[in-house]
Amino acid sequence: MRIMWTLFKIIIMLAITIPVALFALALTVGVVGTVVALALTALRIALIALVGYGIYRIARFLFAPSAPEKPVVSELPAADPYYVAAMRELDSELRR
Repeated sequence: MRIMWTLFKIIIMLAITIPVALFALALTVGVVGTVVALALTALRIALIALVGYGIYRIARFLFAPSAPEKPVVSELPAADPYYVAAMRELDSELRR
């Protein structure tokens, strides 16, 4: 009788565990499939954007006028004249 009771408990446990495991497996496959589909969609959109940007750059190179030359900026002074004047004033204040 003890063996029958143990077998009955195992049958009940399997009757509950197998459907729950199948449900969890189906849910996992669904979630993973959704994530993979979203990743592929993002990759497809990125490739379309890359091709569009390439077409834009080619069209800009062919049809846009060339940019005017930028004026040459002279070299900056070695020190800021306002800083030098402030340091002279500070030195004269401290020497008194």
